[in-house]
Amino acid sequence: MKRRVHDFWLHFIMIVLLFLAFFPFIEMINISFKTNAQFDIAPWTITLPLYPSNYLRAYKSISLYILNSIIVSGITLVGVLFLSAFSGYVFARFSFPGKEILYYLVISLLMIPGVLTLIPLFMLTKGLNLLNTRWALILPWTAGGQVFGIFLLRSFMASIPQELFDSAKIDGAGDFYTFWYIALPLCAPILGTLGIMNFVGTWNEYIWPLTVLSDVKLFTLPIGLLTFQSEYVVLRGPLFAGYVIASIPLLILFALASNLFIEGLTSGAIKA
Repeated sequence: MKRRVHDFWLHFIMIVLLFLAFFPFIEMINISFKTNAQFDIAPWTITLPLYPSNYLRAYKSISLYILNSIIVSGITLVGVLFLSAFSGYVFARFSFPGKEILYYLVISLLMIPGVLTLIPLFMLTKGLNLLNTRWALILPWTAGGQVFGIFLLRSFMASIPQELFDSAKIDGAGDFYTFWYIALPLCAPILGTLGIMNFVGTWNEYIWPLTVLSDVKLFTLPIGLLTFQSEYVVLRGPLFAGYVIASIPLLILFALASNLFIEGLTSGAIKA
């Protein structure tokens, strides 16, 4: 009997926590079907009629910004994964003077808050004449994103048995071959985890694109959603519909890579 009471309260608490976690998303979808008048009267309840036209209006307004975000985040993702994996492989499998010092200098960058680098990074971007281009987003995000990636992948690659690489070298494989065909496939879970984290971070980034972009045609999605807001009016229905549309690529990415993401989070938790 005590066990049943314990299980009941445990499930009840879990249901409450799940409801609190999903409530903002449910309300986001609810508000996306409202007009401003409906929101003013009943902001938290379902009102009729629904206005699915908000989604069409939102998509027409932000489709270009979605494309820009996909291009920028996609190129950044590829660059971060490749450079992080290659650098992590070098730090894990090669010996050279000053390797440990260089490695700790690289990962020490994780201790520097991003806001402190905002002005120097802007001055550097301006000096390279990259302002108001996609490269002003891609290059800094690629450079900054691989620091954490090097930290993850160096540790993971160092745990791969050396015998695998020795066997490949005996068969005549070169260093790049062993990296591409042995190390990378074994690092797929970590790469999936790093890829999702990096893509979500660049997709949702707001401050840096707002700092370096002034051409409306180059705006990414977080800035593009500002088109539904003005000094006097906020079109809440289309705005929240835009939020829903903006979350769809992230949901698709997580659905495709969820197994790798979970496996990457749990790798190393259990030792064979």
